[in-house]
Amino acid sequence: MLAEYGVIAVVVYFVIFFAVIFGFWAAITFGWKPASTAGNLGAWTAAYIATKLTQPLRILATLAITPLVAKLYERITGRPAGKRDA
Repeated sequence: MLAEYGVIAVVVYFVIFFAVIFGFWAAITFGWKPASTAGNLGAWTAAYIATKLTQPLRILATLAITPLVAKLYERITGRPAGKRDA
């Protein structure tokens, strides 16, 4: 995947990662209002653990979505997606 799509695959993976971690954090925070800094840190820790548990699903989503994003990138920019030749 990295050899074919390069930076696009990494960007897609991290976009999914941050969307999931912020989604879990928001769900935890809206369900439980932390009153202290330690409570807020606990919400972030719980969100990170939940995000790590979903890693196999995020990897599968990255594998499925990256070719579509690469085609969209090629269509918009007119340049081929993936690693650039040196």
